[in-house]
Amino acid sequence: MPTVSMTVNGRAVTGEVEGRTLLVEFLREQLSLTGTHVGCDTSQCGACVVHVNGESVKSCSMLALQADGAGVTTIEGIAQNGELHPMQEAFREHHGLQCGFCTPGMVMSAIDLLNKNPSPDEGEIREWLEGNICRCTGYHNIVKAIQSAAANMRG
Repeated sequence: MPTVSMTVNGRAVTGEVEGRTLLVEFLREQLSLTGTHVGCDTSQCGACVVHVNGESVKSCSMLALQADGAGVTTIEGIAQNGELHPMQEAFREHHGLQCGFCTPGMVMSAIDLLNKNPSPDEGEIREWLEGNICRCTGYHNIVKAIQSAAANMRG
């Protein structure tokens, strides 16, 4: 079996994978990073979004071998020194979650959006989240949370 090596949440990791192993499977099954969710197996829901070399990626649509040598950040890797990431804090504060299943992917997607556009308007936020499905919230509070995080992250 091929060996894959990458940096995940700042830690160098190596593992043997079948050529068809998806990045989400590697993260969940070999590294026990279960915050990255599998919701659909068709890259439609966005529950599996992680950052690969700083870009949001649906990890159910990427092979683990494609991430060889990359830097991967999961939802478990964004809090620092026991403090929630500003996006996580905004989701908590503005009730941007209910069941929580989509939340890791929403948070990771939203962070990537703000890295690219620190001041998105409501329409830009909603357009960016088109690849993330939430079946509980109706998105209103998710958008409010992202707007709040944007303001906090800008300072």
